[in-house]
Amino acid sequence: MFKKFAVLFYSIFVLSLVSAQHGEATTAAPAQELSEKDKVSKENKEFIEHHLLDAHDFTLMVDKEGHHIGFPLPVIFYDNGFHFFMSNKEGFMHGEPVESNGSYYKLHHEKIYKTDAAGTLAIDDHGHPKAEKVLDLSITKSVLIIILVSIFMLVLFTGMAKSYKKSLVPTGATKFLEPLVIFVRDEIAIPNIGHKYKRFIGYLLTVFFFILFLNVLGLMPFGINVTGNITMTFFLAILTYLITTFSANKDYWKHIFWMPGVPVPMKLIMLPIELLGTITKPFALMIRLFANMTAGHIVVMSLIGLIYVFKNFIAGVAFPFLTLVIYLLEVLVAFLQAYIFTMLSALFIGMAVQDHDHEHAH
Repeated sequence: MFKKFAVLFYSIFVLSLVSAQHGEATTAAPAQELSEKDKVSKENKEFIEHHLLDAHDFTLMVDKEGHHIGFPLPVIFYDNGFHFFMSNKEGFMHGEPVESNGSYYKLHHEKIYKTDAAGTLAIDDHGHPKAEKVLDLSITKSVLIIILVSIFMLVLFTGMAKSYKKSLVPTGATKFLEPLVIFVRDEIAIPNIGHKYKRFIGYLLTVFFFILFLNVLGLMPFGINVTGNITMTFFLAILTYLITTFSANKDYWKHIFWMPGVPVPMKLIMLPIELLGTITKPFALMIRLFANMTAGHIVVMSLIGLIYVFKNFIAGVAFPFLTLVIYLLEVLVAFLQAYIFTMLSALFIGMAVQDHDHEHAH
């Protein structure tokens, strides 16, 4: 349902842009008004896309003159040696060529390409640069947030562990974290994994709180969209896949390669299907988290953008109200997606490590 809302509102946003362009072409009298709507719609669309993308600097806000207020981040990449400079190097964030170690490089849609002194960047028919792309190892906005959240979790849970050595009565932040820890253990780990849950509870707690904190930070108006980055969700899913694969017992692999109690012809048919299933499970984890968090950001930003497109009393009242409702729903989704990812990870791990009583079953 939430994804349908995302598609609906984004479609309205795009249709408003198309209708403005069509009206400008067919109607001469109100051309100036439609042209202004066209401009605003295009700016809003670019703003949404920029909000969803990672960045080589951290922008806190933009003033009325269009100046970005924030701080630079380290730009690190490899091209015939390592290159290092700050993102506030003159012209870099504005897409102008910059010199480093005798070569020139240019930032285009947050990707760094090798170019010449004039900044020439040939574009193909699909709008992609033909130039050579470097190996980008920069500390981008998303990387910075990942590092900060990791340090925050390390300090938070180390302090939580030390507090229990003094007293079993929770104090401070522990009073809020303990119910969540117990929830992950009793409602996710034990029901899905069983008596072997202690081997995996550390990972499940880590991934739950890591996704939760990133999702909550994604609700801030600073364009922090880490879990809406498919690269991030890919590596989280890969971790679950690796733990599942290397923790699996012989019964798990037996049910994949040579299912007991199944006729031989059916075993040959089911074998590739079962192997494909081991890949589709982490793929579902990756897409589910990415799609839901991205959809929420698109809906909220589209609703805000529609206020500036229509510029009337109804839009000024209706869209802020809808934005508030969707934003509150996003708070719920932030917790829900952390729970779903952790629960499915526990389910996949439990399927891999559970013991099968074949004699009882057959």
